[in-house]
Amino acid sequence: MKVVQILPELNEGGVERGTVDLNRELIKRKIKSVVISNGGKLVSQITQDGGVHIQIDVCSKNPLTAPWRIFKLYRTLKKLSPNLLHVRSRVPAWMVYFANKALKLPVVSTVHGFNSINFYSAIMTKADRVICVSNAIKEHIKKHYKTKDELIRVIPRGVDLRQFNQENIDYGWIEDAKKRWSLEEALVITSVGRITQLKDYETFIKAIAKLQKKYPNIKGLIVGGVRDDKKAYFHSLKELCDTLHVKNRIIFTGSQTKIAEIYALSDVVISSSKKPESFGRSVAEALALNTPVVATRHGGVLDIILEGKNGLFVPIEDEQALADAIEKAKEMRFDGASYIQKNFSLERMCEATLEVYGGIAL
Repeated sequence: MKVVQILPELNEGGVERGTVDLNRELIKRKIKSVVISNGGKLVSQITQDGGVHIQIDVCSKNPLTAPWRIFKLYRTLKKLSPNLLHVRSRVPAWMVYFANKALKLPVVSTVHGFNSINFYSAIMTKADRVICVSNAIKEHIKKHYKTKDELIRVIPRGVDLRQFNQENIDYGWIEDAKKRWSLEEALVITSVGRITQLKDYETFIKAIAKLQKKYPNIKGLIVGGVRDDKKAYFHSLKELCDTLHVKNRIIFTGSQTKIAEIYALSDVVISSSKKPESFGRSVAEALALNTPVVATRHGGVLDIILEGKNGLFVPIEDEQALADAIEKAKEMRFDGASYIQKNFSLERMCEATLEVYGGIAL
């Protein structure tokens, strides 16, 4: 079998990580894997893992260049002669829609997020099979696009349990990080994600402020980079820390590559997004390392957290509820590795995806 995955670019993000992971797993199973994108820093990972990358601009929304780019995609697909196409975003899906009219190759789409409701987004539901990364996404497309149940498969994003595994953690890095950020003997509460209003770091900071008197050793880690257009918001968060007298308790670490180690050194991980997450990869990854999670009650995390067992849900923008939940969650003990292995592992994701492929492949 030969599979072609098509996405806009190969830089950071859940879509990109999912593509790279699936490419690697396909190669392991002796399936030919091709990825088409406009390039990016993860291209080398695709080829290093044994896949083939072909650079075509399937990213631009410019209608003037679209006919030539669609024709180029058509010629490429005709030459590759794959068994099926897997589209992961709207621009590539539209380009495939036109390039595939003569080829008539089977198409799988993955709906990764709560896209705006319009004709442009509807293309993601016009495939032979539609993969949704959570039940929340499934209900979203059924409600707004009347997608038939028999076309939909819910396949959560997979956690790589080689990376997010207690046995493979770099404990030397953890010790260095604790010294660098003064976390020795600290109660560490962590939120992972880019600095953006949707992550609602204000409520996170306010919850830490509410807990600092009772827990004088508490520290809040905010792990994520700051884009240029979010610098004003970042400065507002720092001002909030000053106002609430938690300047020395909230640590902005910037982007980090040792995410598994971040979860491992944390006592509780927080996902307080205002907007529902399509899946909640950070939640599943933290649970794999036996770290309890507190999350706002919406979106894909509803599929992951077992309330009262490995985490808790809280209302949106409720710092008191978040503070109370942190107190309860920090006492939780559970076998997260076994739970994630059974329900949200990368291996499980790949097997389920291959089952979808097998049902429609030429």
